[in-house]
Amino acid sequence: MTSTDVSQSRVRPVRRVSLRRAAPTARQAELLDRLEALFLAEGFAHLTLDELASRLRCSKSTLYTLAPSKEQLAVRVVGHYFKGATARIEQRIAGIADVRERVGAYLDSAAEALRPASPEFIADVAAFPPARATYEANARAAAERIRSFIREGVRQGVFREVHAALVAEMVGLAIEGIQDGRIAERTGVSDSDAFAALAELLLRGLAPEGS
Repeated sequence: MTSTDVSQSRVRPVRRVSLRRAAPTARQAELLDRLEALFLAEGFAHLTLDELASRLRCSKSTLYTLAPSKEQLAVRVVGHYFKGATARIEQRIAGIADVRERVGAYLDSAAEALRPASPEFIADVAAFPPARATYEANARAAAERIRSFIREGVRQGVFREVHAALVAEMVGLAIEGIQDGRIAERTGVSDSDAFAALAELLLRGLAPEGS
């Protein structure tokens, strides 16, 4: 065998391994929805896989089809919650031409999406780094969405010229404070009222001078 033959014989095509998770089956989607409702109501840190299987009236092996461990199951359910909330918010604001109305609808929808989340759920997400990372990514995405609305409003002349990135980051911090319970703890204001106040503050602050 020649050196060329040897080099060619050692070359093997590289198989690409897809890391994309397969779409859940109808049964898995149902379980994710039920787990989401349970976690939002009670939190998840105290629940074992045995307890979850009992509460959902399924086997542990069924839960293992969703994730290989309780920790990873929690991450998946938290991700499922935020993904669903984002989809509902985007559906709510779709077709709203007036960017001022869109900002208000976006924050109103965020308040509505957060309403089912109990203090226990918020605390468990904050205390579990992988779940908290999902939450923080969601907050960053919300800040970016607000930033895009501000830039659009400035271009249209319905918002005054501002530092869009700075304002959006400030709004993002406020959203984080509402979502993790700090605003409610320090002010006694409900999350829904806090989002309404944030929308009013933002829209008034962005209004052109003299309007």
